Amino acid sequence: MLRRTLWKRQSGYTFVELLVVTTIILILASAVQPLARVTIQRQKEVELRRALREMRDAIDQFKDAADLGNIPPTELEPGNEGYPPDLETLVAGVAAANDASGRRLKFLRRVPIDPMTGTTEWGMRSYQDKPDSTRWGGQNVYDVFSTSTGTALNGTQYNEW
Repeated sequence: MLRRTLWKRQSGYTFVELLVVTTIILILASAVQPLARVTIQRQKEVELRRALREMRDAIDQFKDAADLGNIPPTELEPGNEGYPPDLETLVAGVAAANDASGRRLKFLRRVPIDPMTGTTEWGMRSYQDKPDSTRWGGQNVYDVFSTSTGTALNGTQYNEW
């Protein structure tokens, strides 16, 4: 009987105990939030580097194929130095030279999404553009960059990567 009355008096938490626990949880959550933001930004930067590397590798493979003669001159625009006319060409592919089967050389599965802007719109540079140009001349794609104006964790601009 004595045990039962002690049990009834000690069951549950007081309002003060709940306030203390809630306060401690809020303090811990506010300490973790900035770390979570940095972690999310760091992950987006890793994704951006991967996407840029993937597209630049595809552009280089296209250029190598054009230089080796694996892409017929009819697929290349005049004066483009062997670079793809746009990013969609890397996805759609081009007809392989000396291949009667109609096989197409493809260099990308899809145009990656820019994790900083959330779109597939990328800044592009052509071989004919001036080095400090901020607008794509439209002749071919020599290089790609993010159109985001944000600043990376290391202090550089994303559009300079």
